[in-house]
Formats: sequence, structure tokens, C-alpha cells
Amino acid sequence: MSRVPLGSPLMAFARLSLYVGLTLPLMLVQLIANQAKLPLRKTLPLWYHRQCCRILGIHVERRGRQSRKRPTLYVSNHISYLDITILGALIPGSFVAKAEVRSWPYFGWLAKLQRTVFVERRASRSGSTRDEITGRLAEGDNLILFPEGTSGDGNRVLPFKSALLSVAEHWGGGEPLAVQPVSVAYTKLDGLPLGRHLRPFYAWYGDMDLLPHLWQLAGLGQLTVVVHFHPVVTLEQLGSRKVLSNHCHEQTGRGLAAALAGRPLRQPRDPEPV
Repeated sequence: MSRVPLGSPLMAFARLSLYVGLTLPLMLVQLIANQAKLPLRKTLPLWYHRQCCRILGIHVERRGRQSRKRPTLYVSNHISYLDITILGALIPGSFVAKAEVRSWPYFGWLAKLQRTVFVERRASRSGSTRDEITGRLAEGDNLILFPEGTSGDGNRVLPFKSALLSVAEHWGGGEPLAVQPVSVAYTKLDGLPLGRHLRPFYAWYGDMDLLPHLWQLAGLGQLTVVVHFHPVVTLEQLGSRKVLSNHCHEQTGRGLAAALAGRPLRQPRDPEPV
């Protein structure tokens, strides 16, 4: 039986001190860049998240071919708050998050600074949310969406809420909207397979408390995360929002399973990239 990792309080303190020391001054820089609409507002988050990965001991293995189209709607499974840093280090874009995140201390501020689109769960607000997402895409901004609507345990992909992909139906751009499924898998700790019973040290779900979880996580060793970019598809290729949602769910699930099993992913039936 694998032993439960013991976090180092000294490492946790050092990492989180570096993280806060990097973040606080850059929050002011990002605020100024947003207000002045400087190009830096779109490039600084990418650099920032890469530095955060280094500080927190996260090694990211990128697989597949990332979309070069702008805008692209990235559709990913969701495991932890670390997903923001991991995907933010690879994708120049903003996130789509539930409205509650806006009011979170500190992390809510970071989300607003990265120009996150906040989604209201009320049906009466779905139209305005969709319009905001469509507007951001029309401006050429890439967006990152978690259609599960919550985070999971990292062992499987929860059902997707197809309503969150309705933007693809109402997209009014000159070309079909590029949608790219993305799998995120937490696979190794210090080079050793991260088993099912150890994954909750990184996955954040259910009623877990954020700060104790973050302290424990920051004191552990190097985490290896596999991010697989699956072939780009469009609503027009697949015919309907429901089929698009099912396709993205299937792709992210297959990518997660392959990464956790330590095997390559073959995709003989995937649609051709657009």
C-alpha cells in the first residue's frame, strides 16, 4: 500500500510566500493594463501562470496540437483550482466561471483581473451570460470553459452541461467557432504514479476547505500534470449543441483515462482539425 505523503511546512511556507510576493505587485500592473486596455493585459497572465507553476512545483506535459485560431473556445474537465494556473500557463485567454467566484476574497480579485466571464446559474440570466461570452469571443478573446459546472476527484469526467455550449449556436462570426476539447490529468508526484487515493491531495471538490487544502498541497513535491489538446471541432461539423457537448465529454474522458493509465491516446475517429 502506497504511503500517504507528508507535506513539508517549510516548503509550503516558502512556496506560498513566493506566490504571494509575485502576485500582489502584478495585480496592480494588471489592473492598470486593464483600465488602459494595454496589450499587456492579455500577455501578462500567461507569463504569470507559468511562474506560478514553477513556484508550486508543477510540471506540465503538453500533448496534442493546440488551436492556433482566434478565438477558440477551450472545453476542459475540471479537477482543482490549480487548473486555472495550469491552463492559464498554456492558453492566452480568459476563463468562464460561476458567479460565486466573483465574491471570493483574493481569488475573486484575481479572476476579475484576468477578465473572467462570470456565469449566472439562474435561467433568467442565461441569455445575458451567453451574450457576454459571445461578445468576448467576437473581440478575438480565447475563452476556457469547464462544462461540468464543478470540480471532480480527478479520476473521471463528470457529465457536461450542454447549455454552457449554447454560445456555439449563437456565434455570429464569419467562420464557424473553433471548439477544442482539453483533458487535464494529475498523474505523478515526484515522478511516481499519483494513485486514486492520493489524488485528493490535489483535486479540490465537495466540501473541502480551500486554505487547509492549499497549505497541504504546497508542501508536497513536484506534481506532473498532463494536458492533452484534442482536435478542434465546430458545431457545424457535429450538427447540434448536444452532439458537440457529448463529443467534448468523450474526448476529455478518453484523454484523462489514457493519461492516468500512462499510455498514449489514439484518435482514429476524431474529426479533421478545422
